[in-house]
Amino acid sequence: MVFANVFFGANFSFYVSLTRNYLDFQQIFMLQVLSAAVFFIPFALFSRYSYRITWRDAGNILIVTLLIVYGWMYMLLWGASYTTPIDASVIATLGPAFTLIMDHLMHPRKYIGTRVVGVVCALVGAGILILGDGFSLTHGSRAQGNLFVLAAVVAIAVNTVIIKPQLEKLGTLVVMGWYYIIGLAITAPFFWKYIDHVPFLRLPLFAQAELGYILILGTVLPMYLLYRGTEKLTSVHTALYRYIQPVIAGILAITRGQAHFDAANITASVFIFAGVILVVVGYKYYVRHGLPKLRSDGRLEH
Repeated sequence: MVFANVFFGANFSFYVSLTRNYLDFQQIFMLQVLSAAVFFIPFALFSRYSYRITWRDAGNILIVTLLIVYGWMYMLLWGASYTTPIDASVIATLGPAFTLIMDHLMHPRKYIGTRVVGVVCALVGAGILILGDGFSLTHGSRAQGNLFVLAAVVAIAVNTVIIKPQLEKLGTLVVMGWYYIIGLAITAPFFWKYIDHVPFLRLPLFAQAELGYILILGTVLPMYLLYRGTEKLTSVHTALYRYIQPVIAGILAITRGQAHFDAANITASVFIFAGVILVVVGYKYYVRHGLPKLRSDGRLEH
C-alpha cells in the first residue's frame, strides 16, 4: 500500500505535464486501459479460479469496472488536465471519509458525532479547493477540475468496499483480469480513435518517459498493489495510506514548477486532515467499544 500510493502520488505531476503540453487526456486514458488489459487479462483467461465466478461476483465486477474505468481513471485524467497536482492530491486524501460512508451504507450502523463532524470538515475542505477561485464551474476551470477529481476519489473509495469479497474469493489478479476484459469492451469502441494514428514515438524523450511511467509504474503496478492490499487489509486501512499521495505530488509539483502552496491549499488541507482524523477516531472508537444502542423509549443505553 505504501508503494502503491507513492506511485499514484507521482502520477498527478505527469498527468498535468502531458495533458497540457503533448496529449489529450482521452489518449492517455485509452493507453492506460490497454496497457492494464495486456498485463492482467491473461490471469483471468488461464486461471482455474475464473470458473468459480458466480452471477453475483460478475455483477460486482461489472459495477466496479465502471467505477474504476470511467469513475476513477477517466474522471481523474479529465480533472488533472484542468487543476494542479497539489489540489488533486489533497482532494485524494478524502478517500477514507468516503470509504467509511460507503461502509456505513453497505453495513448500516448508527453514526456517532465524531464521525459526522469529521465528514463535514472533510467536505468543507474539498469545497474550499473546488470553489476557492469563486463559484465558477465553467469549462476548463480549476474548480471544474477539482470537482472531477473529487468524483474520481469517491469512485475509488466506493469500489474498494464493494469488491473486497471477490478479491478474497478469487484473488487480485483474476479479478483485475476481468476488470479489463470488460474495460476494453466499454472503452475501445469509443476511444480507440484517439490513439489509432498518433505517432507516440515522435514525442520528446522526457514526454515518452512520463507516459511510460504513467502506464507501467503509475497504472499497472500500483493498481495491482492497491487491490492486493485491499485483499489483505480492511477498506478503511487501505484508504488511510492515501495520505502519502499529497506529499509525493507536492514535492514533484513544486520541484518542477507546476504549482505552489497557497492559502486555499493550506486551509483546505487543514480541514480535510482534521476531518479524516475525526472520522478515523470515530471508527476506532466503534471497533473498540461498539456504538450505544437505542432503548425502546428512544434513549441511549450507556
